[in-house]
Amino acid sequence: MNDDFPITIFHNPACGTSRNVVAMVQAAGYEPRVIEYLQAGWTEEQVRDLAAAAGLPLRDLIREKGTPAAELGLLDSEVTANQIAAAMVAHPILVNRPIVVTPLGTKLARPSEAVLDLLERKPESFTKEDGEVVTLSRKAG
Repeated sequence: MNDDFPITIFHNPACGTSRNVVAMVQAAGYEPRVIEYLQAGWTEEQVRDLAAAAGLPLRDLIREKGTPAAELGLLDSEVTANQIAAAMVAHPILVNRPIVVTPLGTKLARPSEAVLDLLERKPESFTKEDGEVVTLSRKAG
């Protein structure tokens, strides 16, 4: 594990994109700190800080598919950030995933290849669970 380049992944093991991100980071030679947020839960400060670090309004971190977002009225334009943050604490599934934090930044890594922008080292290639191969061009040097 390289403590000089810490990586934290807010992960849902039931999500293929999230599993691919963890595997990509590991394929690059890192041992990320993986937080299964459905078990760990969130604090309002945590979701607000992650959204701000990613440069996203909190609304952009709402996961609609497979969550109670619509039933809770969170998709209405009048919903405030305070209401969204409170709902995310009450229902951790509402936070889209995976969110990755490294010294290079914070990002909602969707699609999974988006995580590569946050890594100093990258794997030469990576095969996703669905068989899609992500090939990375090596920098000439």
